[in-house]
Amino acid sequence: MIARYRRPAMAALFDDQARYEGWLRVEVAVLEAWSEEGAVPPEAAAAARAVHLDPKRVDEIERTVRHDVIAFTQAVSEQLGALGRFFHYGLTSADVTDTALMLTLGQALALLLDGVDGLRAVLARRAREEAATPIAGRTHGMIAEPTTVGHKFALHYQALGRDRRRLLACQEELSVGKLSGAIGTYLEMTPEVEQRALARLGLRPAPVSSQVLDRDRHAQYLSALAILAGNLERLALEVRLLQRSEVREVQEPFAAGQKGSSAMPHKQNPVVSERLSGLARLVRAYAQAGMEDIALWHERDISHSSTERVALADASMVADFMLADATWLIEGLTLNRGRMAENLAASGGLVCSQRVLLALVRHGMSREAAYQVVQEAAFRALAGGDFRRLLKEDSRLPPDMAESEWDGLFDLGPSLAQIPGIIDRALAEEAS
Repeated sequence: MIARYRRPAMAALFDDQARYEGWLRVEVAVLEAWSEEGAVPPEAAAAARAVHLDPKRVDEIERTVRHDVIAFTQAVSEQLGALGRFFHYGLTSADVTDTALMLTLGQALALLLDGVDGLRAVLARRAREEAATPIAGRTHGMIAEPTTVGHKFALHYQALGRDRRRLLACQEELSVGKLSGAIGTYLEMTPEVEQRALARLGLRPAPVSSQVLDRDRHAQYLSALAILAGNLERLALEVRLLQRSEVREVQEPFAAGQKGSSAMPHKQNPVVSERLSGLARLVRAYAQAGMEDIALWHERDISHSSTERVALADASMVADFMLADATWLIEGLTLNRGRMAENLAASGGLVCSQRVLLALVRHGMSREAAYQVVQEAAFRALAGGDFRRLLKEDSRLPPDMAESEWDGLFDLGPSLAQIPGIIDRALAEEAS
């Protein structure tokens, strides 16, 4: 991933140095397990632990041998002297690379979970702060009924909770390794050595494997990231829509000295929200690549390898970057409460149409007749009339509706009365 869309901690997990160090961790764990069997002298593991990895030397060898793991083992063996003959003992390349990749993805998941938790904390705080701040709810892009800003934040908080559970499910599926040889049959390895070596790494053996670990595990990880990115895009899209000039109910943070357009000095564009929407497309594309990698020829081919080198690293980095962007966005989001009130008032009471409809039904009108009365008045109000006055002028209305009842129907309070309880219920998962 280009430097613009990655953060240092996540990017460091996928650089060459980290990859070779991960491979070395696996090789050392295997040497230690073999030494307990007496098949390898203990000093072999000690020597391997002391190796100084130089990615440039590995790359130099690979230009000749055209095989990255062989280049790695040769580079390490150069430093081991006679003990180098025990390095990579009983292993095939995928034993090392697949197991080390699981370690890397486990570290990536830890960073992603931290990011999700950070964003959820901000959403929870803002949901509580704005639990009673009225705003027009919209369906199909049209003003519908009143809600509150806190209710909106709570929706996104809950979505991120589901993302968190999906990531934890991935953590379980990715906590495996395999050291079972070229076809997964332990020809030059034993299940006991595999068990001991993987335990040192904090992994458990896959119950059965071919030359590689099954790629549905990796596809699940990429799919979880794609859904996470989709939820972050949903959050960003809400900001984009509410920031439009015609709405102006929220505003992205806009720093001193920031410029919105090279040609139009008045512009304050929702650039971070738009960036989140664009990056979500990338993560979804990586998930598709992960799906394509599930089906390999027989015990393995390497059609997945080139894809994974890009998709797993880039999707992890982009998702991590998006979480940081979204957290910054919500933390600093400005709310224009006055504009929210103006937009609600501009509806002329149309946001209360359902309450009027049901009141007429309670007074004895059929639902069909009541619907027609309310709809006709609403459409006339949209053309420039006053909704409440037009209703009261309709001769079909029940005669027993008092003025105080009309006042109650156009009071926003009852529409918002249940929202604090909804928010409490949504945020009850905060510690989960």
